Amino acid sequence: MGDYWDHRSYPETAVLVGVITQDQTEEMSREYLEELAFLAETAGAEIRALYTQRLGVPHPKTFIGSGKLNEVREFVKKEEIDMVIFDDELSPSQLRNIERELNCRILDRTNLILDIFASRAQTAHAKTQVELAQYQYLLPRLTRMWTHLERQRGGIGLRGPGETEIETDRRIIRDKISRLKEQLTKIDKQMMLQRKNRGKMVRVALVGYTNAGKSTLMNLISKSKVFAEDKLFATLDTTVRKVVVENLPFLLSDTVGFIRKLPTHLVESFKSTLDEVREADVLIHLVDISHPNYKEQIEVVEETLRELGTIDTPTMLVFNKTDAYTFIEKEEDDLLPSTKENLSLEDQIGYWTAENKEALFISALKKSNIDEFKDQLYQKVKEIHMKRYPYNDLLY
Repeated sequence: MGDYWDHRSYPETAVLVGVITQDQTEEMSREYLEELAFLAETAGAEIRALYTQRLGVPHPKTFIGSGKLNEVREFVKKEEIDMVIFDDELSPSQLRNIERELNCRILDRTNLILDIFASRAQTAHAKTQVELAQYQYLLPRLTRMWTHLERQRGGIGLRGPGETEIETDRRIIRDKISRLKEQLTKIDKQMMLQRKNRGKMVRVALVGYTNAGKSTLMNLISKSKVFAEDKLFATLDTTVRKVVVENLPFLLSDTVGFIRKLPTHLVESFKSTLDEVREADVLIHLVDISHPNYKEQIEVVEETLRELGTIDTPTMLVFNKTDAYTFIEKEEDDLLPSTKENLSLEDQIGYWTAENKEALFISALKKSNIDEFKDQLYQKVKEIHMKRYPYNDLLY
């Protein structure tokens, strides 16, 4: 493997590493690694192997034990692997130690997500938000990052700010962080002003786990062309559209998808984007019912909403991608407990409507059950609109 790798010409090869701990079961670890693989593929990597190790807690120096590290090192050397990606945030010293042992590029989950955000950012606003998060992540890791950049230019995990020697200076990086924060404060004020100028129209925000189909639904309801793709974080910028259902106008915003272990730096720098969620009158929580771990994804979104202080905002629970739902029918004598894999869509609908009478099941792609969805959304918006404008009964 040479000193220079042009990531645009060939897919970079990667090995993924996760741990099974007292807080993270074997099943959870497998699910997280599958998601990490999807993240890595979204970034443009080709996955060659997955490694897990059972540990009480991750090793403080090398995250995994020496035996497993040797196993990974042999595979990396034999297959000439470009990088090893760990499914947790590594400390600066862990990064240094692992890189010394494996002699290839080391990324953690945070770095990978930041890289995808960097490649997805389109507007000046999104680019500034991502750049700030990247610098905050890089600051404690400067020693390792910049010496490594002398050998590796470009490639996954190395997109974005600072590929020149002068930026090894921590003071320069801190100055950049300060300037970016100032820039974002100005942008946040402008966006706050924009939200105020929209008047007191009822505001609806689409929220959900990344890749739940929010942009597709946004396009369907608002008849606009919002970028939609079957990839994680296909869109970063919040899109706001004026929508009229029957005779009732309201504002609909599409927001960045949530994900497990979303880096703190990103949550902080995307404050103004998340303000669309904080200030919404109604939330549409969109769930990908076809995903095997959709229940856990619901929990991740609800936990994020709790952190944003919006868990009590009126919320519509909408299950999307019914067209992609699959299940394996159980044999009559099968004593195994019912799981997502052997529950029919009808059973799922029965379960969720018993839990939440207003739960809806749609396919934004196939436009199925959209009329019922619009009716329910109309009722929610109308209720808030009537409280806000009690004498404006000409609309109803």
